[in-house]
Amino acid sequence: MGFWALLPSWVSASLLLALTALPAALAANSSGRWWGIVNIASSTNLLTDSKSLQLVLEPSLQLLSRKQRRLIRQNPGILHSVSGGLQSAVRECKWQFRNRRWNCPTAPGPHLFGKIVNRGCRETAFIFAITSAGVTHSVARSCSEGSIESCTCDYRRRGPGGPDWHWGGCSDNIDFGRLFGREFVDSGEKGRDLRFLMNLHNNEAGRTTVFSEMRQECKCHGMSGSCTVRTCWMRLPTLRAVGDVLRDRFDGASRVLYGNRGSNRASRAELLRLEPEDPAHKPPSPHDLVYFEKSPNFCTYSGRLGTAGTAGRACNSSSPALDGCELLCCGRGHRTRTQRVTERCNCTFHWCCHVSCRNCTHTRVLHECL
Repeated sequence: MGFWALLPSWVSASLLLALTALPAALAANSSGRWWGIVNIASSTNLLTDSKSLQLVLEPSLQLLSRKQRRLIRQNPGILHSVSGGLQSAVRECKWQFRNRRWNCPTAPGPHLFGKIVNRGCRETAFIFAITSAGVTHSVARSCSEGSIESCTCDYRRRGPGGPDWHWGGCSDNIDFGRLFGREFVDSGEKGRDLRFLMNLHNNEAGRTTVFSEMRQECKCHGMSGSCTVRTCWMRLPTLRAVGDVLRDRFDGASRVLYGNRGSNRASRAELLRLEPEDPAHKPPSPHDLVYFEKSPNFCTYSGRLGTAGTAGRACNSSSPALDGCELLCCGRGHRTRTQRVTERCNCTFHWCCHVSCRNCTHTRVLHECL
């Protein structure tokens, strides 16, 4: 008797609805909809069969396209990896922009990043790049950890690599991570307009950054700790390192438009390309972030644009940089207040086995934008 036959009828119907049926209304305009599964890794509403195939009774799975759900079914264990990678990407986005007017705000529900993703600005470019990178990074690492049934470590690098080292160990499977990321993340993009090309380019830029930042790690072997021979493998960068690179590319992002070869005979594939808005600039490389629309100033609240403004944000009164009160508060000024904070201090370990601490109170000066 099959697994499905053992399930109550209402469970079978719910699973079929979540995993196979997608209303046509959800299929349209699905750019970034998959971000709605960000919290699925912590969901307790899971069923697992004898082969550890996760069957999820989760409403947010309806945000996925048919192809995305098929990829999840074909790769048992990968759903938590995708969701975990997205969570890491959100944290990294918030960290990288914590001191800027736009600080990567998020909201619960299917519209994780809000209305900013409907625009073609730099911030949108970074969101697509870091979320794509997060999925690739998480999936590649999960393969080497054995968390996904359909992939393992990358064992293609074997044998001698140099005069005093050879390939071995467990390399992170970046190729599987990039391939799955491209199939899963890019399948949410529909259309052939400039926004479609921009999102696909930035998705690939995120994956390319993870790949290009991989580093070789080695372990020494020899008598008495000597390093006569080394075994080496390829290791993923930290997502912080990826975020640092993408943040720098955010600052140097290229403003683009449709390429125009000036010929009516150009094929559709040739026309679907991005060129710099300024002809004096070089065409964007696969590593670059691209955008086509000026960013809002993010200084004031706007429900139409989906900007929260900077009122109430903490700022640094002594900094001339982006986190300084002059720039972060957009010239509106700031208020200063003091706050008494009590923290544990002067902790001492006593054998055996407890730690005693004193409570220390000090005054903290806070500056907030008006």
